[in-house]
Amino acid sequence: MTTVAIVLGVLVVVLAAALGLVLSRQGLSLRRRPAPPSEPTARRILFPFVASSLSRRALDAALRLARAEGATLIPVFLARVPLNLPLDSPLPRQAAVAIPLQEAIEHRAAAYGVPVESRLERGRTYRDALRQTIAHERFQRIVIAAAASGSHGFAPEDVAWLLGHAPGEIVVVRPGAEDQLVPTPPRPSRGPSVNGRRAARVRRRDPVPS
Repeated sequence: MTTVAIVLGVLVVVLAAALGLVLSRQGLSLRRRPAPPSEPTARRILFPFVASSLSRRALDAALRLARAEGATLIPVFLARVPLNLPLDSPLPRQAAVAIPLQEAIEHRAAAYGVPVESRLERGRTYRDALRQTIAHERFQRIVIAAAASGSHGFAPEDVAWLLGHAPGEIVVVRPGAEDQLVPTPPRPSRGPSVNGRRAARVRRRDPVPS
């Protein structure tokens, strides 16, 4: 074997070793590269309310939290269905109350720059409607108005039940006697007007009854 052949053989061995070292380092750097951060889950704040009242104080508390956290407000009108009626029966009186209340919430949320997704949930009692709500909705926080002397809201036993059964964070606001947010009285409406444009804004599985 000539000297030139020996030198070429040594060079081949050195180059192969160098190439292997480079590839191994690149593979190591790829293995050590941190995984890209996952997309943050959009925050949602649940705001259940009833036909008897809509607390301005509780609503403003929910909107301030939603604005600070970049969250969407989910106002849920809880409708009570009598036991002698099917759960999906039309409830024209409650529908006539739900729509202007939802409009009042959306108008106030617009001033805060907070997106809103209105809902309507049925139940035999308010607690039953709350149970259905927390079972079907995705949320990180609930803001609720508790009944107090001279004010309307959820009864203490309903608030206690919610604290024991609902996931996430719960904010309970005690409204004052003059705290009720009363929208403009609804104008009489016919069935098609209720089931039209406004119905599209409520969850598809439970449209606003006519």
